[in-house]
This record gives sequence, structure tokens and C-alpha cells, in this order.
Amino acid sequence: MKKITVIPGDGIGKEVMDAGINILDGLNLNFDFIEAEAGFFCFEKNGTTLPEETIKYCEKSSATLFGAITSTPNEKSPILELRKKLDVFANLRPVKSFDGIKSLFNNLDFLIIRENTEGLYSQIESFEEDENKAIANRVITKKASTKICDFAFKKAIEDNRKKITCVHKANALKKTDGIFKESFYKIANSYSNKYPQIIANDYYIDAMAMYLITKPQEFDVVVTTNLFGDILSDEGAGLVGGLGLSPSANIGDKNGLFEPVHGSAPDIAGKQIANPIAMILSISMMLDFLNEKYFSNLIELAVRNVLKDNKVLTPDLGGKSKTMDLANAIKNELKNLI
Repeated sequence: MKKITVIPGDGIGKEVMDAGINILDGLNLNFDFIEAEAGFFCFEKNGTTLPEETIKYCEKSSATLFGAITSTPNEKSPILELRKKLDVFANLRPVKSFDGIKSLFNNLDFLIIRENTEGLYSQIESFEEDENKAIANRVITKKASTKICDFAFKKAIEDNRKKITCVHKANALKKTDGIFKESFYKIANSYSNKYPQIIANDYYIDAMAMYLITKPQEFDVVVTTNLFGDILSDEGAGLVGGLGLSPSANIGDKNGLFEPVHGSAPDIAGKQIANPIAMILSISMMLDFLNEKYFSNLIELAVRNVLKDNKVLTPDLGGKSKTMDLANAIKNELKNLI
């Protein structure tokens, strides 16, 4: 039996998590769910946004499902802390368009792979001069850069993708992004003889932000540093219908952490109108990680079929359906496919 730690978190995190578990309950999977706490509600209750007990549950589980959290003033982000504790160094954010959903571009299918453990998200900040100046340290290491670039090439080979684009700002950040770019091309050269079909290129982050709008079909796999990847993946979500359709996976050597890209959306929390698809597709990515590829592929197909049918949609997609209405439509489609 595989143990899955479930962290609903705050706001709509609880609502989309219920919808996701509803999908999993309809499948023939031998999972044991363990609910744990993190986030603002947890802080109010326990005085910490990420209890040690939650970390231990996640470390011992086959995978962790994370909903969404509301930021807590003066406290470190629990999701950033959890990523570090689990050493999930690779953040995967697919950008895919869906038939039936209004988007800027059709037929998009590329993957942003983001280094997940350092960069500006190292959270090394300090005040100087009586708090009139704040400094944030951007940490980029050869070890982490090499590891994420190697992961990107392996993922491209596994998924039969043909191109990898490195995104950086080495013309201005000559040392930190210089390390990242240099590490990328060293890895590219090491794969070039055995996999000559994979094209490796690079763009500056500002140019890349434009190219995602003007020619997104050019991209297949994008690998970049922590903050740049966070920004680009939200831009990618805007290309295909919004954050409600955007899942993510955090992958390490031992652990996997899966979460929708969206936040806790306190303005709609409790209204039961949150889009659960990002969570459901994150579950699909979790199942792929757990080698349950049959069910992983089936969930994505069910989502695609329901969206294409265009009858059950939450308000963000132009419909009037509730969160669980959309989840149940996907669950019923799964039954038909099985």
C-alpha cells in the first residue's frame, strides 16, 4: 500500500483537494491517505506554518499532495520550506492547451523545468543601515545547476521531446547565471553524441518573456533558475486558459510533491466555484511519478474530454458549474474510459 500525505492548506486548497481525492477514490488504487497541516490556518492553530510532524509524514510517504496556502506575515513559506526539506530539486510545470477552452494559442505542449532549491528563493535576506536597505542573496551553484540541466535532458529523452532551451540572464548576472548557462552547455555536450536529435539553445529571460507571447510553439522543454521559472510558468498558464488549468510536480531523488500552481484565492474560498482541474492534473502527474501511468494518462484524457464537451465548466472558464460538479463530470468520464 502506498502512503500519500495530503495537505489541503488554506482557502480553495481544501476545496480542490476534496475534488482531487474524489477522483482518486473512483480508481482501483491501493492508497492510504494521511492528512497533515500547513499554512496560515495551521499557524493560527499551532504557532507554526509547517509542523515537524507534517515534514515527517511527507518524508515517509510515497508522495505528497499539496493544496494551497495563504501567506503568513514574517513567517517563511511552508511550501518553499517543504521543497527544501524533501530535496525536490526539480519543479515541472507543463503548458498545454485544451480543445474547447478559449486561449491565446492552440496546440501548445511544452514543459518548463525550474530549479527548485536555490536562487532568490533561498530566502537569505537581511536588513542593513537601520532597516533602510534590504539585501537578498541569490545563490546559484554548479552542483544544483548541473543536476537540474541533467534532469531536463533525461526528461526530454523520456518524453521524446526534441529541443531544450536554457533561460538565463548571463549578460547582466555574469557570475550566477554564468554558472547556470555554462552548466547547461556542459550537460548538452555530454548528451550530444548519443542523442543528436535534441537541439540545445538559450535565451535571455527578457527575450524569452517576449517569445512566449510571440512564438510559444517554438518551445519543447525550457530549463531555468528558480524565480525565472516561477514567472515564466505563470505566463505560460496565461497562454492556455489560466492558473486553474496549471498543475505542477516537484521531483527529487526520493520524494515527490504535487500541487496546483494557483494560490489559496481567499476571495472565492467557500463559494465552491474554484476550478479543480489544476489539482486533478497534478494528481495525474503524481500517478505518473508513482508508475501508475495507465491511470495517469486516463485522468488527463478524461479532463480533455470534459473540457472539449464544454458543458460543465467553472466560472473562470466561462461556465456556472461548482467545483465538485466539474470533478464529478471528470470522474464519470473516467468510468466511461475504464
